[in-house]
Amino acid sequence: MLALNAHIAFAQAPNSAELPHSPTEAMEAKLDTVTVQRGDLQQTVDAVGKLQFHRFADVNAQIAGQIKDVLFAVGDAVQEGKQVMEISPAVRAGNNLAQMARLRAELADQQAQTDFAELQFKRQTQLKAQNATREESVESSRMNLSSARARVDSINAQIQQLEATLKFDEESSRRTQILAPLSGTVVAVNARPGQAVSVGQAGPPLMRIADLSQMTVQARVAEVDVTRLKRGMTANFQTPGYPGRTWSGKLRQVIPVPADGTGEQGKQTFYNVLFEVDNPEQELMSGMTTQVQFVVAQTKDAVLLPVNLLGKRDAADMYQVNVVNADRRIVVRKVKIGLRTAQQAQVLSGVEAGEQVLVGPVPTPALLPKPVAPVVAP
Repeated sequence: MLALNAHIAFAQAPNSAELPHSPTEAMEAKLDTVTVQRGDLQQTVDAVGKLQFHRFADVNAQIAGQIKDVLFAVGDAVQEGKQVMEISPAVRAGNNLAQMARLRAELADQQAQTDFAELQFKRQTQLKAQNATREESVESSRMNLSSARARVDSINAQIQQLEATLKFDEESSRRTQILAPLSGTVVAVNARPGQAVSVGQAGPPLMRIADLSQMTVQARVAEVDVTRLKRGMTANFQTPGYPGRTWSGKLRQVIPVPADGTGEQGKQTFYNVLFEVDNPEQELMSGMTTQVQFVVAQTKDAVLLPVNLLGKRDAADMYQVNVVNADRRIVVRKVKIGLRTAQQAQVLSGVEAGEQVLVGPVPTPALLPKPVAPVVAP
């Protein structure tokens, strides 16, 4: 806004709201004025936030064993499906393969014994029909056959169980090569060669990979302001790392529970509000501080007036301002205000762009300089 100095003459005009003056003297005074201008105005909710990863994935061990090699370091770019780590399994499949060979050999031997026991039983049955053997011999051959068949069934059950174990070992052998779950940048590594690992172990992930092409801003908004926020509204922010630059996004979510450490007895309540911002050049980094402005309302090319120039509001919701007109007279105007911030207000009616509005109170005649004596013609 421009603060101007103007020489204003005060004179009485019929049916006007102009200030009175002496009917015989024209008095002048230096007055400060502001030129009414046009511009854009935004009503915002301000908040402080932090940048964080929008999309990331953790890499953990899928089998128990020992880390053999870590192929990427923090800051390296990696493509989805690329091997990032190798693990040596704690139990080697060779032991189970040897046990399988032994069981198959036992099965072959036991099957031969079963075949012999079956021949013995048939022979004893035939002799019994001819009354050529005793009943005890027949029952003994029957029991031998049943026992041989039971041992065959037992060995087959062990083989089936071992086959399932070998299948699991085969699948586990493929899990020794840990692959990147997404394309991005390695942002954390908590693994080293020789480190023992297990499935579902507690603690930080072995590796974290994040897609840095898009970031999330988590802003903390006070409870008195959070009810003014709506999904999809524009959110602008600046960060100290890039002075003078502004990024924008759209509000995605208001977390409906108080932020950690707030809302407790004696503490103000804040809520976390999330929105995303594109980061194609990967200039923004996780943990950066942000100054956020959520745009609640805005207007373009509006007539704007500094708030401190507004007088008291009357019953009709109008404000009084003192305008210096083209005749260099002070005229009282009633203006209607629309959108308003702490510094500026949108004028809907009462003044136009380019008009001069008086700054401060209207000077009284007692404070004005003495009138200038008229010049007498010779």
